[in-house]
Amino acid sequence: MNTLLHPSYFPSISHFVAIVQAEELTFEVEDNFQKQTNRNRTYIYSPNGIQLLNIPIKHSNKSHQKTKDIQIETDFDWQKQHFKSLEAAYRSSPFFEFFEDDIRPFFEKEHRFLLDLNWESLALIEKCLRQKIAYQTTTEYFQTIDDSQIKDCRALINGKKDTNSFETYTQVFDDKHGFLNNLSVLDLIFNEGKFAMDYLKNQTIIVL
Repeated sequence: MNTLLHPSYFPSISHFVAIVQAEELTFEVEDNFQKQTNRNRTYIYSPNGIQLLNIPIKHSNKSHQKTKDIQIETDFDWQKQHFKSLEAAYRSSPFFEFFEDDIRPFFEKEHRFLLDLNWESLALIEKCLRQKIAYQTTTEYFQTIDDSQIKDCRALINGKKDTNSFETYTQVFDDKHGFLNNLSVLDLIFNEGKFAMDYLKNQTIIVL
């Protein structure tokens, strides 16, 4: 069955479980942008607990803008802030140094469009997981999907409504704040390294 998902910024674990378990994978690129979703944000485990990393976007006078037309606001040095946050969160994790040289250039490059940045973050995760991900993209938008043909996982882009719960793994600051569920897949990669793929393949997701 074909799985339908939105591209997102360093996807959540639930998002990536859907990706690696998909028989076929299609990304939605004809949707209208919605604020406060994982299209332009991700969550990590900081020394103070859960931390939001948000990509600033250029505002438009249009009431609706397609996600693929959304441009990143370059007046803020968000790349440097995000990388510093990742360093503070994961410098002492087992695998951060192993992936650091691959990840750093991503945050030194200026991106214009959000969708291009999300594709690049997906490619970076592919490299870290050593797993090629084959996918296609939509050519038109359908609000409702025939669920006998397609597994519609687009709701996972709204992290606040994603109630999936996963098996625990060791996190850097879990002695302070306990296990934080369903963070960015980067959290899993920095803590589990080569075992991350096995973890993703063995989880179960529910899409409401």
